[in-house]
Amino acid sequence: MLEEVERWLARRSWSAADRPLDRILAAKRGAGTTVSVVLPALNEEATVGAIVATIRRELMTEAVPLVDELVVLDSGSTDRTAVVAAAAGARVVHRDEVLPRLPALPGKGEVLWRSLLVTEGDVVCFVDADLRDFSADFVSGIVGPLLTEPDVHFVKAMYDRPLGEAVGQGGRVTELVARPLLNLHWPQLAGFVQPLGGEYAARRSLLERLPFPVGYGVELGLLVDALHTVGLDALAQVDVGVRKHRHQDGRALGRMAAAIYRTAHLRLARGHLVRPSLTQFERTPEGFVPRTYAVDTEERPPMAGIPEYAQRHAA
Repeated sequence: MLEEVERWLARRSWSAADRPLDRILAAKRGAGTTVSVVLPALNEEATVGAIVATIRRELMTEAVPLVDELVVLDSGSTDRTAVVAAAAGARVVHRDEVLPRLPALPGKGEVLWRSLLVTEGDVVCFVDADLRDFSADFVSGIVGPLLTEPDVHFVKAMYDRPLGEAVGQGGRVTELVARPLLNLHWPQLAGFVQPLGGEYAARRSLLERLPFPVGYGVELGLLVDALHTVGLDALAQVDVGVRKHRHQDGRALGRMAAAIYRTAHLRLARGHLVRPSLTQFERTPEGFVPRTYAVDTEERPPMAGIPEYAQRHAA
């Protein structure tokens, strides 16, 4: 298995600099491929505007028409996220406006799943809306292989994740939960540097065939299911530099870890959950108080099976 991973790393791990924009644009024009970028957002007014503005300025011009569609999917923000994103040039869609017959569930994966219904691109690129010092390489880098390599279907970004001043100390749930799970149960995926990263792109023809965990497990779920659907050689990763973003506290990371473990567990033994909740402890003047949180237990089915999606794309 180690030899297989090493071969994959040699064949399917690149740097954003490996594909200049002119090469990517030529491939896009030649194939007639369209590209959608989706930013899932919840209370990200501090960062979403700069991300949208960078994509529009550098990748949506007459000279560089790489991105055809830029959508911010707002999952219920109570701040000015929608106003800021629209002012910067994004099309803003509220989660609850998409597929209204199906009440929305809380979670990032829910928003990503619904975004397939309101975008048109042959390639769909997801970018988290809390990134700071955003570079357009986060988009062009991961979209590039999908435009230049016909047999690549799913591309993850890889990067350094600093935690404060500590280089490489971010991604705590990746190192403590996701990487051990992947190495033990899906060793073919051991070569992914950032398996839980929120920046990745895929062909619509693949995404519409995959179930979407509604919460934090979505990245691991999509990666594992893509492996089983199209095979390791159709997966790739691209180095885009450094990712700076807002870090969550330890309790939030615990809930994220539980959801990711649950997503992996379902894929190892479908339908068997021992206890879909997580109890954590908070010190109060009265001592330690237990707080129990539900672990995401819902998944959305492949979008290809949703009648509204089929009707939209038939039209």
